[in-house]
Amino acid sequence: MPRTKKLDLESSLESLEDLVDRMENGGLSLEDSLKEFEQGIKLVQSCQKSLSDAEQKVEILLKKSSSARPVDFE
Repeated sequence: MPRTKKLDLESSLESLEDLVDRMENGGLSLEDSLKEFEQGIKLVQSCQKSLSDAEQKVEILLKKSSSARPVDFE
């Protein structure tokens, strides 16, 4: 997995945390809150795609190895 993908996921998560902090402080106008919310939705979708892509890669790698078996994460 390229290093840039990891950084993209991490930076998206950091941006999402910052966005949530700004919205929780309550100092935004309604219009600004809606813009922030829209940006948050885009960040969440980006993170979900990155995680889904990683999951697919793991599945492909597990199929290549006959001795490897997926195990539920607890």
